[in-house]
Amino acid sequence: MPDFKDEVRDRKDLKVRSFPVYAPRIIAKHARILRHGNVVIKDLGQLEFRESRFVMPRHCQPQIRAAVTELNSLLNPQLPA
Repeated sequence: MPDFKDEVRDRKDLKVRSFPVYAPRIIAKHARILRHGNVVIKDLGQLEFRESRFVMPRHCQPQIRAAVTELNSLLNPQLPA
């Protein structure tokens, strides 16, 4: 059975940062550095990232889908052939 201290430690590992505006490069840099956590963007809401990649929510609005796609493309740019 997990100890209370383990539960508290797990909560501390989850990083949450709030951004007042949608600034894709800054948000991508934050995800690249921390690797796991959540970001809250004023007009979009909360986005989760794992292993420096943003997770697409199951049911989301088109603007959130576009933001997640853009952020992931900044995190892993396609190399020219």
